[in-house]
Amino acid sequence: MTKKLCGTRYPVSICFIVVNEFCERFSYYGMKALLTLYFVTYLHWDEDLSTAVYHAFGSLCYFTPILGAVIADSWLGKFKTIIYLSIVYVIGHVVKSVGAIPTVGDNSTHIALSMVGLILIAFGTGGIKPCVSAFGGDQFDEEDISQRQKFFSIFYMSINAGSLLSTVITPILRGDVQCFGGDCYALAFGVPAALMMVALLVFILGSGLYKRNPPQGNILLEVCKCIACAIRNRWRRSKNEPARNHWLDWAQDSYSKRLIQEIKMVLRVLVLYIPLPMFWALFDQQGSRWTLQAKGMNMAFGNSFTIKPDQMQMLNALLILIFVPIFDLIIYPLVGRCRIDVTPLRKMAAGMVFAAVAFGAATLVEVNVRKSVVEPPPARNCLLQVLNLAKDNVTVQFPSGPEFPSVPYLQDPEEYVAVPVETPGEVNIQVVYNGATSECRQVLRWERAYTLVLYPAATGIQCKLVQDHIKKNGDGNPFLRFLNTMPDAWNVTVGGVLFHLLPGYSVSPNKTITRDVYMSTCCKVNSDVCQKLDLGLLDFGASYTVVLFEEGREIIAKKMEDVKASDVHITWQIPQYVLITAGEVMFSITGLEFSYSQAPPNMKSVLQAGWLLTVAFGNVIVLIVAEGAGLEQWIEFLLFGGLLLVVCVIFSAMCCFYTYVNPEELESLQMQESVFLDEDGEKKSKGNEQEHRGTKL
Repeated sequence: MTKKLCGTRYPVSICFIVVNEFCERFSYYGMKALLTLYFVTYLHWDEDLSTAVYHAFGSLCYFTPILGAVIADSWLGKFKTIIYLSIVYVIGHVVKSVGAIPTVGDNSTHIALSMVGLILIAFGTGGIKPCVSAFGGDQFDEEDISQRQKFFSIFYMSINAGSLLSTVITPILRGDVQCFGGDCYALAFGVPAALMMVALLVFILGSGLYKRNPPQGNILLEVCKCIACAIRNRWRRSKNEPARNHWLDWAQDSYSKRLIQEIKMVLRVLVLYIPLPMFWALFDQQGSRWTLQAKGMNMAFGNSFTIKPDQMQMLNALLILIFVPIFDLIIYPLVGRCRIDVTPLRKMAAGMVFAAVAFGAATLVEVNVRKSVVEPPPARNCLLQVLNLAKDNVTVQFPSGPEFPSVPYLQDPEEYVAVPVETPGEVNIQVVYNGATSECRQVLRWERAYTLVLYPAATGIQCKLVQDHIKKNGDGNPFLRFLNTMPDAWNVTVGGVLFHLLPGYSVSPNKTITRDVYMSTCCKVNSDVCQKLDLGLLDFGASYTVVLFEEGREIIAKKMEDVKASDVHITWQIPQYVLITAGEVMFSITGLEFSYSQAPPNMKSVLQAGWLLTVAFGNVIVLIVAEGAGLEQWIEFLLFGGLLLVVCVIFSAMCCFYTYVNPEELESLQMQESVFLDEDGEKKSKGNEQEHRGTKL
């Protein structure tokens, strides 16, 4: 007898399953939200490689559910499969967290541990994905159909609640908690690891209450065998054999007509799945390309609150919780009142259009974000700007061009200029100062950025070439360096970060500073002389050079902006998140319900596996484009949006030829499945497939 919650028809065991799912989804989404920035800022990968590995991991997470379903249905059963693969899941999280500790080995060690951890996590989360929801459905008695449906609504809410909280909390742990001298990825990955341990512990604590169904054999494997048999028999048929109405009918000698008819129904739906990966190729870029876009934007809300680039992903989970009741209770009924037949396939096509429009909005945002980015130099060129610290204007001329005419004293250079470099090596640069021409010999190399610092000396004008860092910071925070024009060494402290400045026009290394308004402390080395310096706002995405010089007994700080601050506000990403989430509600949730309604009772797991594979192949598409196309980001966004519109047209055309399954036909198959004859003619009862609504896993 199943133990019920007091005063209800709900089994007590579902409490443990819901809490387990909340903690597991917290651990998964909390870890995944950090991945792209972890690859870029901690492992120092470029954005394309980071995107490719992110989507390779996402793809593996949706290929492994097939393995989990086979293990559960054919061997261990759902309970043991969840336990054993959850242990693998926990080990993966722990390995991933250890790989984020800077003191554990070198960068190659961190990469190896991270990849091993991600593979174990993919097998863990993917393996339990098809088991947990079905195991929850198993807890209900056959007569508790309405309670089972409500359970899956609660189950769905727990998924989104875990996703929402984790994508808010883990970026805070990463960015606001400092450890090992930088962002605390070890803690940010460690908390999801702890939540997965809690998920496993909670699930084990309820073990005495669970209703466990023994493995019934894997229907997916049976379907594959039947299809293989039909193909083999058709290939081997003799010329004298009569043709059959359908190619699957060639399996009738080995398999029942009922099974063959069910497979035909499933294949009709699976054919409609062929265009669907393109939607997921766009949808899953929220955690990769859209996060990278966010780090190049202004993330401040006034002076008191700043959002993290990886926190923007929480908008999807939040909007899902808002949009589902709005669409079900308001939008769909209103559209129906306009005498428009709101069929599931039409909803899915509309969802594709919304996702494509979302990428159109992302394209417009990206075009404006790129305006504050310094483009890399063309081939066989370098980038150069001139900083004049002499008292009068100077003119700078390169042998192969260009010319910097009349550069004013202490003027913030407006932009970098491309300088042709025929052969990397020493170049004679002509400098005109006070009517006199002098030569400055410097070494220039291809595809680098430089600042040419000009300063006065007893022998006339002198020059110094300083290599610049023109790429914006991986986490969106500003870069800062100091140029010391004074004859003494100084220490400057900015927000707890120390800059040691050598005397005589020396330049300190670039260091990352948290975006803020700063009053720094400047102290002469081996002296008690200190002074406050007002640096003002060091804004998102900028790179600053602060020139220090003396006027009388006072130290003056002149701030130069080498790379412009990110001036496009993060709120401009909200429309694209609203559009893609609206598309998800119409596409994903409707697609799951459509698949469930069109599948024979014992074939629902087959269609669930097919649905998850569309997500996997969608991530593969992004992986290929990110590594192979080499397009500018805004062009890539436009390409994805255009491709989805084309796919939407193809999908709509395919839908015109689809005939919805008659409910009476499904009911007839249900009756054939419930009671059937064995080889001896004896009646046997077969356990009914546990019905459950699809959830966003």
